[in-house]
Amino acid sequence: MPVTSHVWIGALAAVTLVVAVVAVARAQDELKADAKSQLVEAEPVLQVPAVDYRREWVQVGTFSVLADKPAEGAKQLHIVYTARENLETYLKTGRFPDGAVLVKDVFAARTEALTTGTASYAGDLAGRFVLVKDGAGKLGAGPRFGEGWGWAFYEGAEMKRTATTNYKNDCLGCHEPARGQDFLYVQGYPLLRK
Repeated sequence: MPVTSHVWIGALAAVTLVVAVVAVARAQDELKADAKSQLVEAEPVLQVPAVDYRREWVQVGTFSVLADKPAEGAKQLHIVYTARENLETYLKTGRFPDGAVLVKDVFAARTEALTTGTASYAGDLAGRFVLVKDGAGKLGAGPRFGEGWGWAFYEGAEMKRTATTNYKNDCLGCHEPARGQDFLYVQGYPLLRK
């Protein structure tokens, strides 16, 4: 084969590779856009509170979710907050009052060897869960409300558009084992333990 044929074949292969890379990048962008378009505006009562809850509320507990290989540390940290008056009511009555909001930040964890040993700590915000107590069923009647709560999950820094479409499908799978504790894993909340 003459040298020019090799050059043309090489050039054609390079162009084909570039076209394939661009096509894959566009497909990934479309998937991301499609996922974003599936987010829906949540009811105002279920939106992430505008207050700086990390500074102004009480941290009631933290969960560490191990990586698939536990030796790699945690893959996520879940940190839960509520307003002080909600905590005080819970401590007096054993239940959160209607309208009480709990926010659970979900952070991707970073793990490294420190002088104290292998340690995991909060990295980027992956999302937030918002639970709103609705024992009387007066705060909402849509598919994000039921079992005495309003339920919503927000991806990343999103505060108004939720990925939760139906709490039965999107939330109960994780919370069902805690039904006897009003769907809350209170064992991970030191301030709620009696």
